[in-house]
Amino acid sequence: MALFDKFAAAAGTRDLLGSLPVNPTDVVIERVLSASEAIVCGRPTIMAGTNNYLGLTFEADCIAAGQRALAEAGTGTTGSRMANGTYRAHLELEAELAAFYGMPYAMVFSTGYSANLGSLVALLGAGDAVLLDSEAHASLFDGCRMSGADIFRFKHNDPDGLAKRMRRLGERARDALIVVEGLYSIRGDCAPLQEFAAVKAEYGGYLFVDEAHSLGVYGEGGRGLVESEGVLDQVDFVVGTFSKSLGSIGGFCVSPHDVLTLFRYASRPYIFTASPCPSVIATTRAALRHIATRPALREQVWRNAHQLYGALADLGLSLGPDVSPVIGVAFRERDVALRCWQGLLDAGVYTNLILPPAAPEGGSLIRVSVTAAHSSEQIETIVGAFRDVVARHAPGCAA
Repeated sequence: MALFDKFAAAAGTRDLLGSLPVNPTDVVIERVLSASEAIVCGRPTIMAGTNNYLGLTFEADCIAAGQRALAEAGTGTTGSRMANGTYRAHLELEAELAAFYGMPYAMVFSTGYSANLGSLVALLGAGDAVLLDSEAHASLFDGCRMSGADIFRFKHNDPDGLAKRMRRLGERARDALIVVEGLYSIRGDCAPLQEFAAVKAEYGGYLFVDEAHSLGVYGEGGRGLVESEGVLDQVDFVVGTFSKSLGSIGGFCVSPHDVLTLFRYASRPYIFTASPCPSVIATTRAALRHIATRPALREQVWRNAHQLYGALADLGLSLGPDVSPVIGVAFRERDVALRCWQGLLDAGVYTNLILPPAAPEGGSLIRVSVTAAHSSEQIETIVGAFRDVVARHAPGCAA
């Protein structure tokens, strides 16, 4: 095979999507109007696919904190944490994250993706065993694969499947790493963390939970599904991102194990990546305070989630099993999903189009995420757009 032949499949996807009025992978946000609205294709559009769960991207004190940091510390660090890139604010954010989770150790990364890669390649190596949920995010799979560990995938959200894998590992199970997510970002379903923690208690191993989409949304204090499920003291590593509820960019890992302090010397994505710029750290710290002190934001997210999920279910659409801020609308046929996505955009509603292989079970999916910034009227507009578009393009998909 010639070097470039491998791109034939990608070129086919590009040509297919490029034939649409708007390429779903190349949507341009021309101007952001607020945390829930932007100009797309020249018209005001409700942003229903942003992951901005708490709507903090336009929070005044977050913006002010970033502006102060820009003025005081400049635009970037120009170096990795191991070189010249550790500023006092990085250490302060790590201390605040550790206190937020009630754990002694925290580590900040430059992106959520690098937080997963960096943590997994530090923890795992050749000869280690890692048990990975079959629908885990690409960053988790990539980190496990890059580590050289032996990967054993188990059926999505299946504690019995995990237990079976652990039994087969025998003595290796005592040092195995179990990797799952809290809230899954495609269908909006949640991991049975209590059951997974029980498997760990029976067979041994370490539990690693990615809370990228559940941070700020679940738990009385916004600590994610590990808090709402009461397993925070049974989890060994919690990773997350700043790019969802915290409204910036970056990632973190917290742990009760002091080995986390050694990741700095063993994690190549951490060692060789420039550290987060001062303004990002400042806005993240401000947003973290909102998560900790403003439960009303979570309450609003859940009101919107129940309103939208209930209305879409009443339309007879195929939804994920759990009410959550992430709502996946499944379609058996790719072309139907494409037409519906385009129809929603034409109606002024931006969503995410998920195609195979990213979509589970070989189908296609339109993903909607609700935020605290959405008004009840905007939710009703989203519902109305779905009603009209499905009636026009996919009448067999609704009751």
